[in-house]
Amino acid sequence: MTWLWVACGSAIGGALRYWCSGLVARTIGETFPWGTLAVNVVGSLLLGLFVALTSPDGRLLVSPNARQFVALGLFGGFTTFSSFSVQTLALVQDGEWVRAGANIMASVVLCLAGAWAGFAAGGLINR
Repeated sequence: MTWLWVACGSAIGGALRYWCSGLVARTIGETFPWGTLAVNVVGSLLLGLFVALTSPDGRLLVSPNARQFVALGLFGGFTTFSSFSVQTLALVQDGEWVRAGANIMASVVLCLAGAWAGFAAGGLINR
């Protein structure tokens, strides 16, 4: 039954990704994959927060199905590593080496920082 929860969460996360990424791209522009970067950073932060809050020492007690629904489904569907890879490859193929490198560095650094910040925030809330 867990697979059904993950599938439902993925559907919701994917729809949210499409909406948020498009909103950011329309607002900032599409010469750089800002929408993908934004959803990956936000998703990493929120996933880090959720994992911290629902860990064995966390403040929130959730069922295994709920944890899988949110962590693997919702945030797995929301974040877009495959889109990141294809968009970065497109930048490389267009000879946009600086933009490709900037996207790689920004994605890795900011997503790790987002996951750390979310986890740290969860740790503070857990106190």
